[in-house]
Amino acid sequence: MKDKSISILKFIGLSFFEPVIRLAVGEDVKKNLTELFRKVILPIVSILLFLLLWHLGAQKLYNIERDFKIETARTSGGEAGITAELKRIEAGESSINSLPSPSSVVTAFNSLIADHKKISAKKIAFLEKVAKTNEKREAQGLKAITYTGRPSFVDQIITSLKTVFAGFILALLLAVPIGMVLGLSETLRSSVNWLIQIFKPVSPVVWFLLVYMIVKTLTLTYDGDVSFIISFIAVGLCAMWATLVNTTLGVSSVDNDFINVAKVLNLSVGQKVFKIVLPSAFPLIFTGLRITVSVAWMVLIAIELLSQSPGLGTFVWEEFQNGANDSNAKIIAAMFVIGGIGFLLDRLMFSVQKLMTFTEA
Repeated sequence: MKDKSISILKFIGLSFFEPVIRLAVGEDVKKNLTELFRKVILPIVSILLFLLLWHLGAQKLYNIERDFKIETARTSGGEAGITAELKRIEAGESSINSLPSPSSVVTAFNSLIADHKKISAKKIAFLEKVAKTNEKREAQGLKAITYTGRPSFVDQIITSLKTVFAGFILALLLAVPIGMVLGLSETLRSSVNWLIQIFKPVSPVVWFLLVYMIVKTLTLTYDGDVSFIISFIAVGLCAMWATLVNTTLGVSSVDNDFINVAKVLNLSVGQKVFKIVLPSAFPLIFTGLRITVSVAWMVLIAIELLSQSPGLGTFVWEEFQNGANDSNAKIIAAMFVIGGIGFLLDRLMFSVQKLMTFTEA
């Protein structure tokens, strides 16, 4: 049971909890207590220290903006102006949009979840209401009536995940085959290397504009969600380069002894690729894929903002423009959600990499 639990932790990239398992069975208590302190306790302390510094910094910034508003009120209205401004601040009528505190962010996150539940209930009620009407419309060959209300925060997270997944698949389908071809041919590799070096550092904003120019023309008669198509293609093109470079490097670095064995065994090109080249290049390919996932998730926010796709990028921008008392807190909450999902995506790729390569990542 102990060994199985440790293997699972290592597989999913959470090996720092290994000392907890070993301590639970009483194994080498002194050594594992030291490891527990180093790998678990110290990180927890650093998190608490971060939260404390964040709280103190937020309070300091709040006081600076509050004092500025009061001083401005003193200049324009004297003591009466100060009293009026203090009342406005306490009532929330005079918003102070500085860095929100950790507790404000938690409150904002809970508000977003509560809002999601309300919107989901409305959506379910709407679909139940139009269910019979939609049956008749479908029988007549007409489009069903769909819910067009405001998406919730969770809905926007799901949209972003769909976009990044589609972009990742596109990057995979483009980068791995092209990288294999370039890795197998030194002449071809040297011929197109300039193209890779030029396109690799291009900004996601530029990729979005390029994709927009092409897709908007090709979809003039398309009635579906064009913003989603533009978003995932731009994400895929922007994020594919790490996988392309690593696949090329992995394939070109295959041990010559393996290639000679393939010749001796008279393997076909397909057998050579799938039995010799790919297994040898897998570690580097998956390293590139992990980077691609991270880059795709990172650039997604900017691309969604530009394409007006109803995802996290649009949510952050709308809250920034909203300027409500809790807008900053909602933006920070979204930041932590984005970071947490990025971490989980990386852990997922780490697990797939270990499953496919049987090597330490």
